[in-house]
Amino acid sequence: MSRPGASGPTGRGARRAAVGVATAGAAAAAALGWALVEPLRYTLRRHDVPVLPPGSAPVRVLHVSDLHLTPAQRDKVAWVRDLAWLEPDLVISTGDNMAHRDALPTVLEAYAPLLELPGAFVLGSNDYFAPRPKNPLRYLQPDARSGTADQEHLPAAELAEAFRRAGWRDLSNRRDAVALGGLDVSLVGVDDPHLDRDRFPAATGPRGRLHLGVAHAPYTRVLDAMHADGCDLVLAGHTHGGQLRVPLIGALVTNSDLDTGRAAGLHGWPGPRPDRPGGAGSTWLHVSAGLGTSPYAPVRFACLPEATLLTLVPAGS
Repeated sequence: MSRPGASGPTGRGARRAAVGVATAGAAAAAALGWALVEPLRYTLRRHDVPVLPPGSAPVRVLHVSDLHLTPAQRDKVAWVRDLAWLEPDLVISTGDNMAHRDALPTVLEAYAPLLELPGAFVLGSNDYFAPRPKNPLRYLQPDARSGTADQEHLPAAELAEAFRRAGWRDLSNRRDAVALGGLDVSLVGVDDPHLDRDRFPAATGPRGRLHLGVAHAPYTRVLDAMHADGCDLVLAGHTHGGQLRVPLIGALVTNSDLDTGRAAGLHGWPGPRPDRPGGAGSTWLHVSAGLGTSPYAPVRFACLPEATLLTLVPAGS
């Protein structure tokens, strides 16, 4: 005679619940396993941006951001070095290159072939300060900033000096210009808005036929200032594309005051673009999901690490 409760509705319900728990556990384990693998799946994105004057030859801009390098990440070093084979006309680095106090030689090794090309840069918080362990739930806050008083300083000045020696333009609260073939390009940038180091530089002369804005963190005050300054294209990083994205929903946070719909990719500011439904007069905005993570949160989900080759073409093409 069977034991009461071993069969019938109650027994079947318990078995279904057990199967559900086991299935959920297996799915969670699979998701965690993939989240640990995905940070190694470096991806090159490509976008055409119709932003040049009519009749201009295309300009190829390589946007690299958020390497968060440690000395042991040899695969990432090799992948970044190989980007030089794309032969871009201009390289833009939007900061957060170091994730370890001894990472400077590794960063310069990764960038070495790219430093032979025209380039410009700004720094991010993880060029100034080393990452530290944090409660991972803090990352789910809309703008998860914390003080830096007890953080270890990184060799940001040495990194910037190495970039400048190679001929790259330092856009930390500065303006500059480059000539790319027959195209005059004006540049404006700010130091890291995430650390409140941004001071938008005053205009000092005419803008080029192409005007680019560069920032590490895409805070709305900076994007508004660059839009008002007449930038044709703004490049930023910092968000990691949300880092952990929910399928069918997308990013949950941007670690700034930028909306999650523009956590990564090519958009318009202040309104939508490609190309322009409801966004007449908007500046092109490219936010890189970046190539790395903090060593204390080495996971990504549905958000592959990336660099982007932006091919600038004449407007209307």
